[in-house]
Amino acid sequence: MYVILVYDMGEKRVAKMLKLCRRYLNWIQNSVFEGEISEGRLKKLKFEADEIMEDKDSLIIFTSKVNHGLHKEVIGCERQTIDQFL
Repeated sequence: MYVILVYDMGEKRVAKMLKLCRRYLNWIQNSVFEGEISEGRLKKLKFEADEIMEDKDSLIIFTSKVNHGLHKEVIGCERQTIDQFL
């Protein structure tokens, strides 16, 4: 499945969530990730994120069966393109 993930964390937990999300998805902007992920890996990501989060934090996950129906438009500087793997 294709996922767009957005989080809003307390300052002390931002680095932990960033590191976690980078293990599963492609970082595209501050607190925003996208990419293909299996249901099992998404479930694991959610579990690990829940261990980092506190009451005031939020995590929003948009899912789609495919990414073909999505149109992505970047206005301004794109932080990191997902086709730049080394």
